[in-house]
Amino acid sequence: MSKIFRQDRKLWFRGFKKLIKLRYRRPRYIYLGEKPTTNSIVLANHVGATGPLLLESYGEFPFRMWGTHEMNSGLKSLYNYQTKIYYHQKKGWNIHLARLFCLLASPLTYLFYKGLRLISTYRDARLKRTLKESVAVMKNGENIVIFPEMSDKGYFDELRGFYSGFGLLAETFFKRGMDVLIYTSYYRRKDKVHIFDKPIRYSELKKIATTREEMANYLLNKSNALGKMELPAITA
Repeated sequence: MSKIFRQDRKLWFRGFKKLIKLRYRRPRYIYLGEKPTTNSIVLANHVGATGPLLLESYGEFPFRMWGTHEMNSGLKSLYNYQTKIYYHQKKGWNIHLARLFCLLASPLTYLFYKGLRLISTYRDARLKRTLKESVAVMKNGENIVIFPEMSDKGYFDELRGFYSGFGLLAETFFKRGMDVLIYTSYYRRKDKVHIFDKPIRYSELKKIATTREEMANYLLNKSNALGKMELPAITA
């Protein structure tokens, strides 16, 4: 029996994840190409909070996640983000119900993101911090997981769009002599299956899509195709 992979996390957080595993069962992982090992960018769909929870709990390769800085800037910031943006705006909850629920949910979420050592992302000049930390992670032999879907109006099985920040990150690595592999992946909630497409080198992606917006659309279509692929065809 092969040894179960374990992320490099602190002992207290490993215990915390055991509680998560009581609620979320291990998905089946399918790799259409090679499994991520080191120094790659992995794109995944969010499926609300399920995507990050499952990947952190059961992922089979070393990684650090990108995530909006509001999730990583203290409990008050997280509470405001979860009540107004995540539960009210994206999931359509009543704002009063969201505020009440987050009195419990936000402290637990704060522990989760603190434990997995989230890499904060920004939409201003502070993005340089994100890139700097990401470069350090790559030099440490890990991978970067990014959830690029546009979710302002909620989370959908058919992803509506990708933000192109991963392209900026890949270009940053490229200028430092690292031609990283990019994996597109998709978690199928109904089937409890997480599918990883064959990886593509950033240099090859640049030949197919010349701008970051074109790259985002190209990989968006790849991701949605994984969500529609017949499982018998995958496992045959």
